[in-house]
Amino acid sequence: MSDKSCCRPRDKALGVFELVAIALGGMVGGGIFTILGVSVSMIGVYTPLAIVIGGGFAALAAYSYIKLGVYYKDEGATYSFLKRAFPAWPFAASLIGWWVIFGYISTLALYAYTFSSYAISSFAFADSEWVRKMVAGGIIGLFTLVNVWSVNGMGKIEDLMVYSKLVILALISFVLIHHGHATLPELLRDSGDVSFYKILIVASLTFVAYEGFQLVINAVGEMESPEKNIPRAIYAAIVMAVLIYVVIAIGALMAIPFREIIDNQEYALAAGAGQALGHWGSDLVIIGALLATSSAISGTVFGASRQMAVIAEDGYFPSLLAQRRNNIPVNAILAMSALAFGFILAGSLQVILEFGSITFLLVSLLIAMTNHKMREATRSHVIFTNLSMLGLLAGTIILVVFKGMTQPEQLLYIVVLYAFLTISAWAYARRRKSVKP
Repeated sequence: MSDKSCCRPRDKALGVFELVAIALGGMVGGGIFTILGVSVSMIGVYTPLAIVIGGGFAALAAYSYIKLGVYYKDEGATYSFLKRAFPAWPFAASLIGWWVIFGYISTLALYAYTFSSYAISSFAFADSEWVRKMVAGGIIGLFTLVNVWSVNGMGKIEDLMVYSKLVILALISFVLIHHGHATLPELLRDSGDVSFYKILIVASLTFVAYEGFQLVINAVGEMESPEKNIPRAIYAAIVMAVLIYVVIAIGALMAIPFREIIDNQEYALAAGAGQALGHWGSDLVIIGALLATSSAISGTVFGASRQMAVIAEDGYFPSLLAQRRNNIPVNAILAMSALAFGFILAGSLQVILEFGSITFLLVSLLIAMTNHKMREATRSHVIFTNLSMLGLLAGTIILVVFKGMTQPEQLLYIVVLYAFLTISAWAYARRRKSVKP
């Protein structure tokens, strides 16, 4: 989850243009700054192709979200869909609640880690892992205080960051392409053999960069004609996000030597832009990255903490997390921030990225299965529901197999975490079921 600009009050109903902006704000966070270095190190010039395929995975996931969103018209989106589709099976609601919240926690850690990598990229200690982790913890702490202090203040800061980052990202793309020293045909000619399977692995990794389109559904109570505007806004936003990511990736590939991107994966754009464009180019990229990741951190803390509080109110998280002060879920905010910092301390950028991608692929797969079950009510075509399930299942399997073959110890860490989440979900579902109304 990223920029939750949809969560602030509005005086009038939202049209399709406002909804597209909400979805873009959710998707275009720190994703491109995070995935670029990892992708180029694995598949080089084929990075834009992987980004497009990753957008295809996102579109498959979006199909079921759209159908269920139009049918239920519930602001709770992911969690509420399973809760309402399987009312007699509390474990379903509990499981999706635990998985999706920890998915948001992992993206919060991912954005904070990326923020810190770019924030210290110009200093002599840029390669210090512990300095990077401490700075990441500091930025999470800052936006935790902002969210606890004032909803209104958070909204104004969020507005400024969202619109500023889109302008700067467009400027970065233009500058990189304008100063390119190579063309794509030249890069393709000089590239080695890259298997399509490897491209699919990177495409699965990029899925986390598209997480956020469902924010449109969170605003269903404030929009005009949800039956028409939910699908229009989500599909348009995914296409626009793909275009933004592809243009930035092409600009980086044309202007920055691959070795610079690979050697500085955590802050690839800043390091490479400094070499290609000089100090001002590096500064521009750093400003864009800090704005994008700050906006994502702030929005994730805001939106996901409130969903955590709602799930706690339903009895699937500790009741302490449901408590609010001036309608602000302070305990949920503090818990999310502390757990995100724990993720940062425990893992590297790639582990956090892979956990986030696997989590949202799994969550989207569960939503696709729910829509398949409800296909007659949601008027979903069986071909598309099956295609959605197969595509998301394939993406999940590809990512898990790749991790198991290359870094089995890290996969074990992820599996243990999923086991903990699943057991916790089962325990709270059983506890809730045993409590008399």
